[in-house]
Amino acid sequence: MAAIEAFAPAKINLTLHVTGRRRDGYHLLDSLVTFADIGDRVIVRRAPDLSLRVTGPMAAGVPADGRNLVLKAARLAGVGDAAIVLDKHLPAASGIGGGSSDAAATLRALGQSHGASAAGPLALGADVPVCLAARTARMRGIGEDVTPVPGIPPLPCVLINPGVSLSTPQVFAALDRADGAAMPRIPGFADAPACIRWLAGQRNDLEAPARRLAPAIGETLAALRQGGAALARMSGSGATCFGLFAERGAADRAAAAIARVRPGWWVRAAWLGDG
Repeated sequence: MAAIEAFAPAKINLTLHVTGRRRDGYHLLDSLVTFADIGDRVIVRRAPDLSLRVTGPMAAGVPADGRNLVLKAARLAGVGDAAIVLDKHLPAASGIGGGSSDAAATLRALGQSHGASAAGPLALGADVPVCLAARTARMRGIGEDVTPVPGIPPLPCVLINPGVSLSTPQVFAALDRADGAAMPRIPGFADAPACIRWLAGQRNDLEAPARRLAPAIGETLAALRQGGAALARMSGSGATCFGLFAERGAADRAAAAIARVRPGWWVRAAWLGDG
């Protein structure tokens, strides 16, 4: 059987409001999530046994054993006869859902190659349900409540990871308060600048604690603003940040300029949204 390939796009939290905490310790979120046109790839072939090989420019340090969400996703789907290649282009543990998007792409690929499906993808992580859809959505609760959000215009952006990995539990533990206001109703937008203006009034409640743990995040946000971003914000629990621009040419120029000055940073221009 021919190999099946699935794209695992970078997941970007345009907003991330922490609105409460359950008795079991899980935090409640209200987040506008979208996806970039850059990401990893998952390739699946039928094979006698289940295996994983990690390739690509960001493969260093990514486990190829049972710790990897790709293998956990295959086992959740009940598949034991697949050779899987994970081609890594996104930095790991960086707040853009790399592992979760990889797991979701694996489930999509195994659905085509093996007719497999997995009940309870939330067991793989809070971001996996929204990554399965891979469309702009409002994600609430602990990740189980995913509602599509149409009408978000394509957003030119620059994504930057300053080479810092953050532990999501540590970032949540450093959160000052967990009872922030939810997002208001998400309106329709005439264009990217209108969307950016609305987003500027929202929050990522994890940004402040993440900056205390990793000061490089503040440097990253400053670089994006100096590069002309209309809005600079951290995604997820960090440390990747995004800058939104009114047009793609400005994003391309900013990415090139920042990469020249900071050759050790992971810097990419991209489109966000469903277009």
